[in-house]
Amino acid sequence: MSDDSPSDPNLPIDRAALDLEYGIERQVDDPPLHEPVMIVMLTGWIDAAGAAAAATDQLSRACQSSPILSFDDDTYVDYRARRPTMELRDGLNTNLDWATIEMRSGRSPDGRDVLFLVGPEPDMAWRRFGRAVATLAVEFGVRQMVALGAYPFAAPHTRPARLSVSSPSSEMLSSVSFARSSVDVPAGMAGVLEHALHAKKIPTIGIWAQVPHYVSAMEYPAASVALLEGVEEVTGISIDALGLRAEVDTQRTRLDRMIADKPENEAMLRQLEELHDLAPSEDDEDEVEELELRSGDEIAAEIQEFFKDQP
Repeated sequence: MSDDSPSDPNLPIDRAALDLEYGIERQVDDPPLHEPVMIVMLTGWIDAAGAAAAATDQLSRACQSSPILSFDDDTYVDYRARRPTMELRDGLNTNLDWATIEMRSGRSPDGRDVLFLVGPEPDMAWRRFGRAVATLAVEFGVRQMVALGAYPFAAPHTRPARLSVSSPSSEMLSSVSFARSSVDVPAGMAGVLEHALHAKKIPTIGIWAQVPHYVSAMEYPAASVALLEGVEEVTGISIDALGLRAEVDTQRTRLDRMIADKPENEAMLRQLEELHDLAPSEDDEDEVEELELRSGDEIAAEIQEFFKDQP
């Protein structure tokens, strides 16, 4: 099947040929879906503090998702880079746990159909994978794709996590209030899928949370909550995630205690707050980089050491 395969959902799709060409194994032949939203979170690219993975997990559990298909591991995954986990019990090799890319379906609490594309980012055959997902999106009648990610940024933990956006559609960009960047960076598979589905006339958008650079190596629930709120703004899908929201206040208190122990850390925090409050986006990149290089590594090491001693 070529990249010029028909995008009209009313035309018949040869599923057997599709599955063979793209390495698709279906657990459910014809899932009952009505204009689902597709949430994409593929691990391996930028997800500071695991914020996007945590947000996607909350969404997936709230929607009670279950697998409907998977992609052939040998086609897309390099197992020298992502070796399976061998479960060894008293010398007995009991199981091999393989990393698998899968698509799951569920329904939001308000009755909206949702698809989740999760698992490791493909190591190879990116264009082929993009065509596969775009063709499946047409088959399932996907009305919108939302990809989630998070990146470290010179931002204070005392302010709400800010969101930025990516999309090949100027119309999508104009529909949201998130920050916009102008930069050339290596792309992840989510960026490839933005273009692949956009070519099929399916609206696509990437939502990115900014994580304070000094906590990017640990969990940061505030960024996950911000991503959930971003999903709600873009799609209307809302979940409670009460446990995750409660963790925001808990971690904020612990970080405040750590910062208060050292005057130099408090001074750095005040600088970050001033920068955050004056610049609603990444316009002041030179000042951000200077501040990050001067103090980010030191406070990151101190905070991580602090958390080692906490229960």
